[in-house]
Amino acid sequence: MKNLFLTTVLLTFFLSVNAQNFGIRAGADFATAKADLGGSNISENETGFYIGVFTQLQVSEKFNIRGEANYVNINDSELIEVPILAEYSLAEKFNILAGPSFGFLMDTADDENSFNLSLDFGLSYDITEHFLVEARYELGLSNLTKYDSATLKLHGLFVGIGYLF
Repeated sequence: MKNLFLTTVLLTFFLSVNAQNFGIRAGADFATAKADLGGSNISENETGFYIGVFTQLQVSEKFNIRGEANYVNINDSELIEVPILAEYSLAEKFNILAGPSFGFLMDTADDENSFNLSLDFGLSYDITEHFLVEARYELGLSNLTKYDSATLKLHGLFVGIGYLF
């Protein structure tokens, strides 16, 4: 897992060298684990935090591609997430974000999958040229359990701030 984390950080660094904008982000993650165990549905909520880096590659005046590498900690569970988002300007300071997120759970048990594919969508608001606030929902698509008779998916609401250098 440490090699995966290092590879993710290095990849993000090299992408940011060619990026037009580079930033950091941090905030709270309100996570939900939803399980279906043979017809019984269980939902568990936890609050954690995230910190990460991002780049924005400008495609047009209103459209950017945003790559990120984030560390997420929720109740002693650690994840590395790499979202690749389309960022579209709805108005002068309001942006809509959407795209896939590739998550890697660290220290998984033998009966758990460590890869988590998700779909992220949300809004951001540019407070100034450098500061932004955002809220994003992450819809977990991957089944994180290896049991055929059960499903376990992670979802989360991310609320935080960012600083663009």
